[in-house]
Amino acid sequence: MPTAPAPYKVIANDFTAKIKSGELKPGDKLPSTRQIADQYSVSMNTAYRAMSLLHDRELITGQPGRGTYVAQPSTQ
Repeated sequence: MPTAPAPYKVIANDFTAKIKSGELKPGDKLPSTRQIADQYSVSMNTAYRAMSLLHDRELITGQPGRGTYVAQPSTQ
């Protein structure tokens, strides 16, 4: 019996799809971790893990004191 993916993966995959489809473009500011937690009805820790996964995928970049933004596509 398949299990549902972890909530942080669902959030990360949702943002990944929006970035890859062009709905979110490079330079677009993402909601705060608190806003994401509220939007998806999850804990702050879950929202933070989702953002961390997006950062690991090199899809977002954080700017201290300013927020989190969609990263420029890598030229690999």
